[in-house]
Amino acid sequence: MTPAILPHNLLTDNPELYEARFPDPDRLAGRWTDDCLRRHGSGERVLDMGCGTGRDAAQLHGAGHTVTAADLSEAMLTHARVHHPGPEYVRADLHGFDLGHGAYDAVVCLDSALLYCHTNDQLDTFLSSCRRALSPGGLLVAEMRNGAYFLGRTDLLDGPTVHEFTWQGTAYRSITSLTVDRTAQLLRRTRIWSADDGSEPVEQHSAWRLLFPQELRHLLAVHGFEVLELHDGPGPRTEPRWHEGQPPGRTTDADRLHVVARLHSIR
Repeated sequence: MTPAILPHNLLTDNPELYEARFPDPDRLAGRWTDDCLRRHGSGERVLDMGCGTGRDAAQLHGAGHTVTAADLSEAMLTHARVHHPGPEYVRADLHGFDLGHGAYDAVVCLDSALLYCHTNDQLDTFLSSCRRALSPGGLLVAEMRNGAYFLGRTDLLDGPTVHEFTWQGTAYRSITSLTVDRTAQLLRRTRIWSADDGSEPVEQHSAWRLLFPQELRHLLAVHGFEVLELHDGPGPRTEPRWHEGQPPGRTTDADRLHVVARLHSIR
């Protein structure tokens, strides 16, 4: 059976299914982010861009931060307001947003959300928006895939990855293939979903920008940020995973990239 190609993302359109596929019962991403903010003396006003289901934003709220959480998906925002209350949830596009001038002490962008900025113009607009949103000395905390990992490595590209899980009595199966578009500097993903509920398989496509550590340093410097940390782990999605008290690493070789940068000038 040929899968139907859908224009939307099955997980984005179904937040509860997203949380079932990517569980985070220990709220590790939110705890790691809180640790970064506290170690670098951030104020309490936090903007979580690309907040998704709201789990990380709610964790930060529970840790004492005043959180505004933004996403482009109305389905995600509706889910977040019901299941992860506390933050103020708003609709905004990370490709360009204006949620107040100097209104935040930190901007957080987790789980490779920043890499949905595919072009240089989109990256510039995102960082310009962050600069506008932050108070002087504010922090940008981001966690994402590491483009440098794909220099000479093919283990994530050699074959499809299969995941199976059950949600609300339905067994789901995803087959994911990754390819590198070197010209566009994108990691392209094709994912085929199937379920045992009689529905037809669906095929979905997405992509992340592949950013390299020194490229990211340059982009941040151009927009007035000083890099305080840039490393491949430990973090919330590394193996082994981060735990409280661990210092940041010093290498940028593994498949995740973590950055903390401070806004030191406003042009």
